Amino acid sequence: MRASCDPEVCAVTVSDAPSAAFGTLYVVATPIGNLDDIGARALKVLREVALIAAEDTRHSVRLLQHFGIETPLAACHEHNERAEGGRFLSRLQAGDDIALISDAGTPLISDPGYHLVRQARAAGVNVVPVPGPCALIAALSAAGLPSDRFIFEGFLPAKAAARRARLELVKEEPRTLIFYEAPHRILECLEDLALVFGGERQAVLARELTKTFETLKGAPLAELQTWVAADSNQQRGECVVLVAGWEAPVGEEAVSAEALRVLDLLLAEVPLKRAAALAAEITGVRKNLLYQAALERQKSE
Repeated sequence: MRASCDPEVCAVTVSDAPSAAFGTLYVVATPIGNLDDIGARALKVLREVALIAAEDTRHSVRLLQHFGIETPLAACHEHNERAEGGRFLSRLQAGDDIALISDAGTPLISDPGYHLVRQARAAGVNVVPVPGPCALIAALSAAGLPSDRFIFEGFLPAKAAARRARLELVKEEPRTLIFYEAPHRILECLEDLALVFGGERQAVLARELTKTFETLKGAPLAELQTWVAADSNQQRGECVVLVAGWEAPVGEEAVSAEALRVLDLLLAEVPLKRAAALAAEITGVRKNLLYQAALERQKSE
């Protein structure tokens, strides 16, 4: 669940000086699969706080039982976070320390917690990160795609039209792109990625990271989609999809998709030569390249 800013909360000025009388809100990362990945500091915090705010108490109780932690749990998920935030805030303002955890990985990263953290900071409560596992970072570290600059898009829209529209917005993004996807939509997601980005774009599917059936498969999008379609086992579990960033074409191919879109709109209204000249003025692409592109488009009609 991607966090969005609540206008009532975001209107509050964030305090730069937390009150010493208040408790601390710890944002604690928990394992995404392998329980051995939990940190010693995370265990210490979970044992010592007065309360743990968990995305799903039924899920988190198993984690706590495994490590013999008896700290009380309270639900803090996408359906109650705004309504129940005041209850957690009251405890913090009364001096209690609280740990915020999600079902797996780092809270707030496509998980609940944003509103509580925002409210706590606005109220002058000290918010402390306890870093640890995060699926997108784990996937990026092992994907073999450029990692110096990347963009995280979280979950794409569930509906095909909205998903394709979102992908069109980042089609020419030069940074490595990272998406989360539900297993029942992974095949549709890969199909749309290949459709919008082109089947030759390099990608990696990171599935079930740190778990028994962990898979990292790198291939061009079209090949990756075919591979997943042929193996139903690859359509199960937690999925991270990483896609190589767009590379600007060179030479005769150096006409962007946006420039071609502008050219097509103009070709529908004015003669070819005029359309190429206007498109060059609008996009900054050389007129001769656009003229050649226009000729190719007319030939293909």
